[in-house]
Amino acid sequence: MGFSNLRIPKLCEFCEKPFEAKTVTTRFCSKLCSEKSIKRQERLVQEVEAKQVLLEKSINKIAEIQTRPYLSVGEAAVFFGMSKDTIYRLIKSNRISAHNFGERLTRVCKSDLESIFTAVKIAPEKEKIEEKQVFEIGTCYTISEISAKFHADPGTVNSVIKRNKIPTKKVGSFVYAPKNLIDKIFDGK
Repeated sequence: MGFSNLRIPKLCEFCEKPFEAKTVTTRFCSKLCSEKSIKRQERLVQEVEAKQVLLEKSINKIAEIQTRPYLSVGEAAVFFGMSKDTIYRLIKSNRISAHNFGERLTRVCKSDLESIFTAVKIAPEKEKIEEKQVFEIGTCYTISEISAKFHADPGTVNSVIKRNKIPTKKVGSFVYAPKNLIDKIFDGK
């Protein structure tokens, strides 16, 4: 079996340096880069597994915390997703009640924390009915007409159209935008 005379220019997947590969399937410039890539993959798998274990521990801890009326500062930080310093600040400003039963035995009333972080109700968005825009000469402005009518720079007009997601249609060298939408935006300013 002979050697190939092919020299395929490639980039190493690990160090991203250019090299000449002898085969189409070559991915790395050297054996060292190949081994480092394998170790990196193994490390990433271990990190994902460690995060999963930590998540499972946190879930169990949160489930346990939900049943108790008083929490330690660390538990309150985990449960409400804030730092211990924030909890101590709330205690110091008397926004939440706390009891100190000795060194490192500060307990916080869970109901006080829950009252601070009440759920905010978000009104459901009304479904917008997309009406199909008719781009006719009488119902549309060109960019130059908009800038002349509202005394705005054409660049500003374009940015306002993009920001407000106004549908446009380009015909030849002219860009048309619906009058009703443009009037709503520019009359309000």
